[in-house]
Amino acid sequence: MPRTGGGGRGGGVAVDVEDFLVRVKNGDDAELAEVAREVAALAEQGRLGEDDDEDGVLVPALLARLAGAGTAEARVRVMAALRRLARCVGCESKERLASIESLSSIVRSLSRDVDEAREAIALLLDLSDIPQVRPRIGRIKGSIVMLVTLRNANEPDTHDDAEKLLHMLSSNPQNVLLMAEAGYFRPLINYLKEGSDMNKILMATAISKMFLSEQMKSSLGEDGAVEPLVEMFKSGNLEAKHSALGACLNLSSSLRNAEILINSGITGPLLQLLFSVTSVLMTLREPASAILAAIAQSDRILLHKDVAPQMLSLLNLSSPVIQLHLLRALNSISGHTNAKRARAKIRKNGGVQLLLPFLTEKNVDIKIAAMNFIFNLSKDASQELTEQIRDTHLKIFVKIISSTTSGNEKTAAIGILSNLPVTDNKITEFLTEANLLPLLISLLETNITTSLTPQRTSLLEGIAGVLIRFTVPWDKKLQSLAVGHGVVPCLVKLLSEGSIKAKSKAATSLAQLSQNSVALRKTKLPRWLCVAPSAETYCFVHNCQCTVKSTFCLVKAGAISPLIQILEDDDREADGAVLEALATLMQDEIWENGSKVIEKASGVHALLRIAEAGNSTSQEKAIWMLERIFRLEAHREHYGEIAQALLIDLAQKGDPVLKPMIGKILAHLELLQTQSSYF
Repeated sequence: MPRTGGGGRGGGVAVDVEDFLVRVKNGDDAELAEVAREVAALAEQGRLGEDDDEDGVLVPALLARLAGAGTAEARVRVMAALRRLARCVGCESKERLASIESLSSIVRSLSRDVDEAREAIALLLDLSDIPQVRPRIGRIKGSIVMLVTLRNANEPDTHDDAEKLLHMLSSNPQNVLLMAEAGYFRPLINYLKEGSDMNKILMATAISKMFLSEQMKSSLGEDGAVEPLVEMFKSGNLEAKHSALGACLNLSSSLRNAEILINSGITGPLLQLLFSVTSVLMTLREPASAILAAIAQSDRILLHKDVAPQMLSLLNLSSPVIQLHLLRALNSISGHTNAKRARAKIRKNGGVQLLLPFLTEKNVDIKIAAMNFIFNLSKDASQELTEQIRDTHLKIFVKIISSTTSGNEKTAAIGILSNLPVTDNKITEFLTEANLLPLLISLLETNITTSLTPQRTSLLEGIAGVLIRFTVPWDKKLQSLAVGHGVVPCLVKLLSEGSIKAKSKAATSLAQLSQNSVALRKTKLPRWLCVAPSAETYCFVHNCQCTVKSTFCLVKAGAISPLIQILEDDDREADGAVLEALATLMQDEIWENGSKVIEKASGVHALLRIAEAGNSTSQEKAIWMLERIFRLEAHREHYGEIAQALLIDLAQKGDPVLKPMIGKILAHLELLQTQSSYF
């Protein structure tokens, strides 16, 4: 029953706290929700406070029911009531609200539905004014993770309050570390920028030890964590340098972070550290070299032109771990597509000569890294490399390829051999006598049938590159040796199964073989023979009995369709090699039947596509072939209408070099007089 009394609150009827208490303790969830609503309303109106609940029993009773309430509505109402009471109850009740047990009950509601989570955050925000509350919330298991989740959910009702509460909790460094582990890094970055030296070290150390996904690394970099870490490394004490390097190392595997590290000026100080002989700094050299290896994956490293020569000079002065990092860094630098000048500078500084002794290195990782580096250096200096490669080095490469060494080691050795000039007869003779050819074909057959990994892709590209040496058109005997070992089916399979680089190299080998098909063709059997020529071996293009082994015939090899398919695909890298191969079917003596075979394999559409979209060299070759194809009336009738608009457009807007040949085609199509100025 309500009791009367002035109480200084408008002279209204005073509330019966005992009645509320009984209903809170004994009511079901619906009754609990109702009484909590009444309590909240009275507290909001200022009619229920410390004077009314003199014994401070209402808050503990509500807290007790909050922990066990079965419905979301009851829990939401209870928390709303507690929020209002927190503003007007005495110290003892506030202390109960601030207890770990009470806060744990509230935190549990953060993981429930939106309305409940919103009310829980609002209550925690109100309670965070109490000094003891902030560190206690952080100690409750899962509280920070749930708050970060609610902040990231971008629910308008919870996002802002969750962010406010996280900001309040960030006054405690331990809470900040928990936020970072949950993927919320802004408070940590603020400490890195503005915290005390000890807190900066604490945060940097945490980053160095934290498991970070690629997204988390990118987020840290984008939000500004890298720059203060670099500054710590440059100007901090030994402990600061150590923690900053560890953090930078953990972040550096992200390519974007690598760019930020380079832009922040870390490269020079890292190299200075590696050159330093100060004993106290020795422990920092390994992480410094590892960071260099990571940031070298960004081509921005090429802006620092002296980096590679300095690393090179450190190679023989370093421990194996640092050697490996430096070699990987140098390999990345020399492998960038725009690194031609950098490679030239490394070679000029004796890079290849310095690396060759590593071919006998016992540490396999260092050996492979050195070989990969030699491979990159040899990309645009094959002749220069030949002058330094001796038979002893070739012997090492062949031994690696023939042994049961790792795939990476074989790939590196084959890659280097693929970059040696095919015109060097001494190298060819040595590799032939060393029986390299059957080894390569066996490796190719084994790896082309398995799923392609990056390592297998590189291996097949390397093998395809070396096979060009064994199919050079000026050595028919060597070609016969290669064909006898079964090179042609492997090359044809590469046209369909390999990477675009492998396809291009395979097409080059097939083109070299096919260049000699006309010279090798046998005359047709005399008509007076009783036995008719075998339809299986008779070749329509070469007008003779053809086999792959006898005439290296592309038609009998089944190479025409896969070659044309490469032209139909979107990647244009192999066009030149493919066109050279197909053009061998259009030589003066065989062009008519060769054009028919290409047309039958849907080659005209493919050639028109290259004429439109290929580079200038490919366009020229495609138009040369089209001119021969359109000499035949059947092809003019079938494709003339399709081709004419493209050809006229090319004649008007294309490379002037193409005009005469296009003019010939238009003349075949009777769209131009043969005496036209196009010729």
